[in-house]
Amino acid sequence: MAKNIATESPDMTLQRFDVGPRYSEMALHNGTLYLSGQVPDDATQDIQGQTQQVLDMIDRLLVRAGTDRRHLLMVQIYLADLADYDGMNAVWDRWVPDGQAPPRATVQARLARPEWRIEVVATAAVPNASGERG
Repeated sequence: MAKNIATESPDMTLQRFDVGPRYSEMALHNGTLYLSGQVPDDATQDIQGQTQQVLDMIDRLLVRAGTDRRHLLMVQIYLADLADYDGMNAVWDRWVPDGQAPPRATVQARLARPEWRIEVVATAAVPNASGERG
């Protein structure tokens, strides 16, 4: 299993999760959680299926860090083809809690694998992670 590493200094705590040789799955610093780009496990699915997989992964990571999608601060969505925009949004709109839509950017980009149609990067607040009351 991947490992967590915590780095502490007098003014901050930095915790990395699932540290690999190239990147960490997520990092928590001063009550802010940064997720790496999330991509689908099953790239044979259409954009709606791939989007749902990615959003489910984000949910699991947020819960693991002690937060949830209501605390998203910013989301960046990368689509291999902007023709998938409406299909992605159909899933996104069901996923985002009413009145809690975070700031978001959506761009077209060539993704690392041609079968991936979507990659999502998210940043979230983690209540109580830095002594704040949630």
